[in-house]
Amino acid sequence: MRAHWSALLVPALAVAFVAAAPHDAALPELGEPAYHTLVSRDGHGHGHGHNHHAAPLLELNETEVLMYHSPTPPSYWSIDFEDRDPNESRYPGLMGLHILFMGLAFFGALPMGIALRSVKHAWHGLAVILFWTFAILGLFSSALYNKLTPNMYEGNKHGPHGYFILLLASLVSIVDFIALIGRTFAYVRSIRAGEQRFSVKSCWNTIVLDREEHISASNGEYLGLVAEEPEEMDAAELKAREFEEASPTEPIHVRRAHFVEPINTSVPDEDHHETAQWANSVYPQSAASERTLFGVRSPRGSQHSEETLAEPGSWGSNKTSYLKRAGRIAFGTAERGLVFAGLAQVLSGIVDYTGGCRENYVNGCLAHLIKGAIFWCYGLVTFARFLGSFSEFGWAWNRAPARDYPSAEFVESLVIFLYGISNTWMERFGAKPGDPFTTKQVQHISIAVMFWFAGLVGMGIESRRLRRWLASGSTAAVPKSARTQEAVAEPPSYIASFNPFPALCIGITGAAMSAHFQTYLFQVQIHALWGYLLSGFAVLRCLTYFFLWLGPPRSILPSRPPTEALASFFLACGGLVFMFSTEEVTLAAMRKGHDDVMMFLNVAVAMTCLAFCWTMGVVAFKGWLKSKTHATVKFHSSA
Repeated sequence: MRAHWSALLVPALAVAFVAAAPHDAALPELGEPAYHTLVSRDGHGHGHGHNHHAAPLLELNETEVLMYHSPTPPSYWSIDFEDRDPNESRYPGLMGLHILFMGLAFFGALPMGIALRSVKHAWHGLAVILFWTFAILGLFSSALYNKLTPNMYEGNKHGPHGYFILLLASLVSIVDFIALIGRTFAYVRSIRAGEQRFSVKSCWNTIVLDREEHISASNGEYLGLVAEEPEEMDAAELKAREFEEASPTEPIHVRRAHFVEPINTSVPDEDHHETAQWANSVYPQSAASERTLFGVRSPRGSQHSEETLAEPGSWGSNKTSYLKRAGRIAFGTAERGLVFAGLAQVLSGIVDYTGGCRENYVNGCLAHLIKGAIFWCYGLVTFARFLGSFSEFGWAWNRAPARDYPSAEFVESLVIFLYGISNTWMERFGAKPGDPFTTKQVQHISIAVMFWFAGLVGMGIESRRLRRWLASGSTAAVPKSARTQEAVAEPPSYIASFNPFPALCIGITGAAMSAHFQTYLFQVQIHALWGYLLSGFAVLRCLTYFFLWLGPPRSILPSRPPTEALASFFLACGGLVFMFSTEEVTLAAMRKGHDDVMMFLNVAVAMTCLAFCWTMGVVAFKGWLKSKTHATVKFHSSA
């Protein structure tokens, strides 16, 4: 063990002494080859060999840029607009049609179809037809443009990736069609077996809408015994009214701090047994009674999950239920993932059309676009949470209306962990075996390691089992004489999750990248801009936890903390500026005289506001559909 620690201590001391040495005094003693070796070792992807302690340059040095990068070749953008030859015909309108149709397909028809599917609406099929119509028109316009325009980007990946995404979309549609055929055969078998009578309405609901008919037309006598979902919203409303009427004189903050007990909708075992005997003796079993409240194979009667009607201990039926549920989750994830794949195609399409990310620009370009897009999507999802999305899981700063789900902070920590554990090894892409670690690589790898282990800590905090272990110290300290069989009261803060580690990772990343060395002053300012935006998200998320700590959510309705609206905006806008800070973009802006930080910020803010309008439209459309297909619930003020 001592040898192990000494092996680590000696290099650490050597690094410390080297860092403390006066660099400017040491460099003149080195020969020219040794100096360039040191510069290449500590070089930076954007720095092109500049000393990290040197002041950033104010004007672009094209000679130095050409030492490390090839001249920018012509692109589709240049031949269509900038350097257009009046003697040759160009067709940028076809590219505009391609962008329009693909945008309508992936950001219009696809989200609309997902929302319609969530409520099993009859127009879901129309949304699928619209998606494929727009996609085919987009493919046709792109193919025609490529036919009439010379190839300006050899080996581009936009086309192959697009075809792969459309292949995934076709697989999703095929699975959907196969499920439709399966429902058709099941419906025909149920009619032949006499379980239900054919009608246009039942056929439409069962086959097209995938809505199970709970009562057959020939067994109307069981109408009063059909199992229905409990009116949890109405019960919660009555309990809240009783609670408020019982203590009308207490201040508001005192009443909000009280804990409202969960509503018990289960049937006691003794009453259930007696009532089941009565119901089964009065009404003999039939095909319809399998779905009655007290039927032998009823989900509630057999104390099963709502996914299966099998007897207890039937592993085959439970396994089938788990497989079906896993299949539904995989299908929903793949369908929603197509929207994010559409964003990836937008980015690769911009790169292809403008001719960027070539040769040794590739690694830095991919890093900025991928990481910036992650923060951008994270910001949009956070804004959707603020609006009320995922409230059924308790992720909209509310209490989950049904069973317990993993917290949103657990999912955030998991994503951060996966990001860190993968990005740790990707920072060495482009390096040859045996190459020493550069300053840039150490900077970025350390950030990735922070994401790795901070994500682990965040997931551990969200573990209920770990929380019980951490609480065992206080419960074990209670003297045996003072112990009772009563449950220990949990503090109000146990209602919600207060996990600062996702915000900590993003905030420290922003603070570190705001001090990131760059060759030119404009690049420094752009990196500082998105670094400050990410740090602002972390501060606002911590303020959200502060206010929710004072008053944890007690309602199943989304609480919409205003700090989260600002935090999501800072996060999405920071991710967009992150993408803007790509080296090629900043150099092109300096060449064109557009190296203005305010212009970059205003463009990012405008695009973020547009994306927020799209997000609000999608969330509002889904909410409107659910309000039309579900029973209306009355609200009352809790003040």
